[in-house]
Amino acid sequence: MKTTKTIALSILALLLTCSTVSAAKLQTTVSIAPLKYFVEKIGGEKVKANIMVKPGSSPATYEPQPRQMALLSKSEIYFAIGVPFERAWIPRFRSANDKLEIINLGKTVVHQTMKTHVHDEDEHKHHNEHETTQITDPHVWLSPPLVRIISQQIRDVLIEHDPANTEAYTSNYLNFAAEINKLDSELLNIFTPKGERFSFMVYHPSWGYFARTYGLNQIPIELEGKEPSPKELTQLIKFAKKNSVKAIFIQPQFSQKSARAIASSIGAETLTADPLAEDWAENLRRTAATFIKER
Repeated sequence: MKTTKTIALSILALLLTCSTVSAAKLQTTVSIAPLKYFVEKIGGEKVKANIMVKPGSSPATYEPQPRQMALLSKSEIYFAIGVPFERAWIPRFRSANDKLEIINLGKTVVHQTMKTHVHDEDEHKHHNEHETTQITDPHVWLSPPLVRIISQQIRDVLIEHDPANTEAYTSNYLNFAAEINKLDSELLNIFTPKGERFSFMVYHPSWGYFARTYGLNQIPIELEGKEPSPKELTQLIKFAKKNSVKAIFIQPQFSQKSARAIASSIGAETLTADPLAEDWAENLRRTAATFIKER
């Protein structure tokens, strides 16, 4: 009787072990929350994605916590996107986990530059005559057509690391691509029928790719965390009054002082448009609806 019970327990233990092994997920780490959305859309239940930049934090200045570095040491893949903190930290990630494969998803698409517009005070000068500062814009995840390209690389990398689940990753990718196409069509229908180029003012120039994709004009207040000078602030207020700006869009990760000063001076609202929200598709829908409402 004892022998039978021992055998039964051994079989149960074996089954539990097999179940644990079969349920093991491919461990990944992503830089920002929207990438978690993409990886989990394609990876489904086969993949675990840990986020490096915590909600509410800025990718420009973020420093990973010890617990995050511990999770990173167990990851097989790190999906980067080219946000500023990665410049300093990716070499450290490699040192912390020499088996970690680092994939910069930003390299799969063509980048544009971020521009700050310092408008001339001379009313007789042409509107396009202005000084510009140009820095590569990393916010490629805010353009659905670019996310279609990014998601292809995510699919390929997951298949390379976990070929046994190729069918699942391929099927999930196709489903996600269909969702992206649907979202893209919705946004095109919101903006393009209007027949005019809609300008919107933002504190941080995160929405450049979104603007380019849907025929909008982004007017930023700051660049790389640098507040506008008093002269630039005066010019921005003048521009906002001239163009009847009704709202200035801010994001939770940055100071809102200058945006609120401009809004107060012209009687406009300050509204939140978060480029780092994890619920990527719904976030773009909400943002589009807010832009149109304040048009």
